Amino acid sequence: MVKADLIDVLAARFNSITKDDTELAVNTLLRALQAAMAARVHIEIRGFGSFSVTPRAPRMGRNPRTGEGVAIPGRSEIRFKPGKALREAVEKTSA
Repeated sequence: MVKADLIDVLAARFNSITKDDTELAVNTLLRALQAAMAARVHIEIRGFGSFSVTPRAPRMGRNPRTGEGVAIPGRSEIRFKPGKALREAVEKTSA
């Protein structure tokens, strides 16, 4: 599912809201999530999951072709941990 599909599903589900208003709501939500993660704020949506930004330390890697060591710089990593309800729903559909 892409963002346009999500907007279509929500617009069809809530007939009293126009598609343009649905698109505005989805875009606003996504911008708020993006701004919070950029500010390193932990986001928790009950029943869905939580997002967090964690630092990843610099490390040494290896060029597979030459075997030469390569320095890999540290960076920030986005992590998602699914909530219990989401895990159970996925488990139920895959069984």
